[in-house]
Amino acid sequence: MLSIHLAKLYGVQAKVLMQAVKRNNDRFPEDFMFQLTREEAQSLRSQFVTLNNTGSKRGKHLKFFPYAFTEQGVAMLSSVLHSKRAVQVNIAIMRAFVKLRQIFSSHKELAYKLGELERKISKHDEDIQNIFEAIRQLMAPPEKSKRKIGFHTD
Repeated sequence: MLSIHLAKLYGVQAKVLMQAVKRNNDRFPEDFMFQLTREEAQSLRSQFVTLNNTGSKRGKHLKFFPYAFTEQGVAMLSSVLHSKRAVQVNIAIMRAFVKLRQIFSSHKELAYKLGELERKISKHDEDIQNIFEAIRQLMAPPEKSKRKIGFHTD
């Protein structure tokens, strides 16, 4: 997400958001946040009408390139900003992490139980195959005895 959108989300000015980031720069490594290049910013500008084109000089050119935040950066922002909304977002993120952990642990348990069930079923399948084989043998016509009946001398 872009810094300008996150500022609105957290209920602060973009300038305040970036000041908080710069004061806590060690909390935002490259995989949490990065600044857009001139080309990327121009591409965004052409996709979204964000600057004023009414004839006044203000807002016609980009003065600062926006920052983009990854999901980890968004979560970290909620811990360095001090607005009421940022605190609420931080609490929601922590609750979401706890819920995800619970879901993953139940999935692990469910996967284990599913594996046990598969092993039982495969054992039952093997047993059922053996039963069918025994039934087939019982249904087969008896083989004729090649041994002659009666008293024989060698």
